Formats: sequence, structure tokens, C-alpha cells
Amino acid sequence: VQLVESGGGLVQAGGSLRLSCAASGRIFSINNRAWYRQAPGKERELVASITRGGSTTYADSVKGRFIISRDNAKNTASLQMNSLKPEDTAVYYCHAWINGEIHWGQGTQVTVSS
Repeated sequence: VQLVESGGGLVQAGGSLRLSCAASGRIFSINNRAWYRQAPGKERELVASITRGGSTTYADSVKGRFIISRDNAKNTASLQMNSLKPEDTAVYYCHAWINGEIHWGQGTQVTVSS
């Protein structure tokens, strides 16, 4: 089983980016999916999560700006990031419970310039 992220990059403050995470391999079930991020010198933190049924939670710092979604038929999850701020700069990691085990993506860099 593998998680592969895409969509990171460099954007100016106030801009938008969309991250995608594709799961592949021998998959029987995917339960909660989430996005985490880790900025230099800081611990990894939960950004947003979504249940298989579509219930979502967000970190206070991104509420109203980020939207997490998933496509269960395609085994994909996305994070739409709007009104980006320099403090959103971090490596973003895809996370998923697949077949009863935790899986992480390799991470994708998001850099927001002021």
C-alpha cells in the first residue's frame, strides 16, 4: 500500500494550492484520512481529517480557509488551501487508515511567501 501526494509548491500570501493524495496497492478498506504538516523546528500537527462518511475536523488555524475532501471510489483525498499565509509554510503529509494500519505519504513542500 502506498500514499503519494502531489500539488505542493511556492505561492504568494493570499494565494491557493490544492494537494492531492492517491492511495494504491492492495486496498480493502480506507477509514479516516487526514493531512498533517510539519514546519521547520516544530512538531508535526494535524491540519484536517475526514471520516469515510465525510465528517470533517480542522485545526483552528486553518478553519474557514482549508477544505478537506475525499473520493472513496478513487481512493483519493484532497486539501484545498485558500488564503494562504506565510505561517502555513511546511511539509504536508497525507495520512490514512488503510486495512487497519496507519500509512503516511512522503510529504510535499508548501512554501508561502510574504
